[in-house]
Amino acid sequence: QVQLVESGGGLVQPGGSLRLSCAASGSISSVNDMGWYRQAPGKQRELVAGITRSDSTNYVDSVKGRFTISRDNEKNTVYLQMNSLKPEDTAVYYCNAEVTTNWGFQFGAWGQGTQVTVSS
Repeated sequence: QVQLVESGGGLVQPGGSLRLSCAASGSISSVNDMGWYRQAPGKQRELVAGITRSDSTNYVDSVKGRFTISRDNEKNTVYLQMNSLKPEDTAVYYCNAEVTTNWGFQFGAWGQGTQVTVSS
């Protein structure tokens, strides 16, 4: 089994910061691309930021300059540092990881989601 466990969501005022973490565990041989998605009420899930195993990153335009994605390959963990948060960043944030299991099966694993609410 493979699990992605997220942490770090919560309520923050506009202009504040939060740091999300997502750790992959279980029968994992390797973790390739990792990313953070978000889904606001009534909207489709969107990719917020992605990172390759070699630390190449990409961001949706709306978070460029405010969010930073990083990873620790030894810990199979991905982070999302969110600064200058805006009310429109309010959503459930999900991490995703392309996992190769110990028996060679490759699939995209999802975390359970963590709520981020930006409000005064």
